[in-house]
Amino acid sequence: MVNDPVSDMLTRIRNAILARHDRVEIPLSKLKLRIAEILKDEGYIEDYSVQTSPSSLILNLKYLRDRSSAIAGLKRTSKPGRRIYVGHGNLPKVLGGMGTAIISTSRGLLTDKAARQQNIGGEVLCEVW
Repeated sequence: MVNDPVSDMLTRIRNAILARHDRVEIPLSKLKLRIAEILKDEGYIEDYSVQTSPSSLILNLKYLRDRSSAIAGLKRTSKPGRRIYVGHGNLPKVLGGMGTAIISTSRGLLTDKAARQQNIGGEVLCEVW
């Protein structure tokens, strides 16, 4: 049993990248599906699909021409033991704006850029660069 599903998802992606896998299978939830949508929109993964029989989320990882991953790093910021909340004025900039922070807000999951445009804060789930 997994206590932190977001951390489990990030660890599965990290392990698949280190093993140079083309795809990774993750147990499905609405939160993980929205994280996958953000990763696709930001260009970190090629695509994702939902498999219904053993409900799972399949991520097709993105690699560059030199076979290096489009994802250089993943970091879980807010953890079950220590939640990190920020106001709209303190939203993090990952690598000076080159990376993406995923924020859980009252309007759903947003990137740090979208939360900054809408002037809302929330819980910083993870950072991707």
